Amino acid sequence: MGVDIRHNKDRKVRRTEPKSQDIYLRLLVKLYRFLARRTDAKFNKIILKRLFMSCTNKPPLSVARIARKLKVEGNASKIVVVVGTVTNDTRVFEVPKMTLCALRVTEKARERILKAGGEIITFDQLALRAPTGKNTLLLQGPRNQRESCKKFGAPGVPNSHVKPLVRSKGRKFERARGRRASRGYKK
Repeated sequence: MGVDIRHNKDRKVRRTEPKSQDIYLRLLVKLYRFLARRTDAKFNKIILKRLFMSCTNKPPLSVARIARKLKVEGNASKIVVVVGTVTNDTRVFEVPKMTLCALRVTEKARERILKAGGEIITFDQLALRAPTGKNTLLLQGPRNQRESCKKFGAPGVPNSHVKPLVRSKGRKFERARGRRASRGYKK
């Protein structure tokens, strides 16, 4: 009689479109939806999925990390593809020549890449150059480098390196027993 059919688990929780109403992002989605359907390349399906993602799942990627990945043998001539923001890193002095495709590049990072003789292209230009993602290097920023991620877990437990969630860092905040020798003991 269909009594055993439960509909409360029917909804699939995954994004099928971006939450943003940005028209340019939506045009990219249209383009990559077409490419994902019409080509057999897994690359286009991954790009499409990443275009839908939330900001926390599209973390920024620094120029330093890209430079490190390009040093790997055979990667120097590839097009670097980042679905997210590329930021500058003042700690690195030389930026290699690269062809970069990203959703957004910060002002200083753009300046340094172009000064090194590199070029920055958009995703629609990438679709013309590499419609199946041939000769590309797909990179992502580190997702767990967010400040909030450092506080996940239980601080104070042996062998845990979790940052305690303290209102502010000072003499009066969590500096009593176990934290200083003059108040009982120092661990």
